[in-house]
Amino acid sequence: MQEEQIKISFSGVILAVQPRSNVWRYRLDNRTHTMTGYNLFLDGMADGTKKKFGIAISEKMQQKFHFRTGAEISGTAWTKKEPRLEYADYYRVGGVKILRESAANEEKTAPPWTEEVPDLSVYDRRGCRMLALSCWKGKCLKCKWACMANVSIEYNWGKARRYRFESFCYGPKSCSLYKMGKPRPVPYKDCDPDYDEGWLDDICTQGRGEDD
Repeated sequence: MQEEQIKISFSGVILAVQPRSNVWRYRLDNRTHTMTGYNLFLDGMADGTKKKFGIAISEKMQQKFHFRTGAEISGTAWTKKEPRLEYADYYRVGGVKILRESAANEEKTAPPWTEEVPDLSVYDRRGCRMLALSCWKGKCLKCKWACMANVSIEYNWGKARRYRFESFCYGPKSCSLYKMGKPRPVPYKDCDPDYDEGWLDDICTQGRGEDD
């Protein structure tokens, strides 16, 4: 259901910068990830209200401003037309100003990794694993390898879809903070749901080793 869009002003400190992706699911053996940009999660003011919120930005904007955890920014954005399709609270960001730069972060050797995020092609090449929601909300939230994806499930082929959000990890397989969480059901009309129990993760990340 589409909602009326409203342009708002925002400002805040960046809590996390993460990749943003759309995921298409169909039954058990189909899980396609498409990188679409980045999500910035902030603590500040949005539309006159103090809160924590997320804004969706393009890769081009990230490459221009090099947003990093700890920076303070301001700008304008629009509310979502279809909230079920986009996890971030706002998108179509403009008028961005860097109010305060973040402190320079050296390359870390232990998670969570909070350095500047790489280009989307890096995430696409690495592939990802399912990440427990408790991890995403907790210690992994600041990590550049964590992701909250917009998921579309082919529920009745060509006729109906269902939508939800799922957390994933593009980080090293050896990460000490990582937990997959429970297997995820993939429903289909008039059928018992299939469950993604993690073997698709092995396929998605088969091109890299434990510490890559």
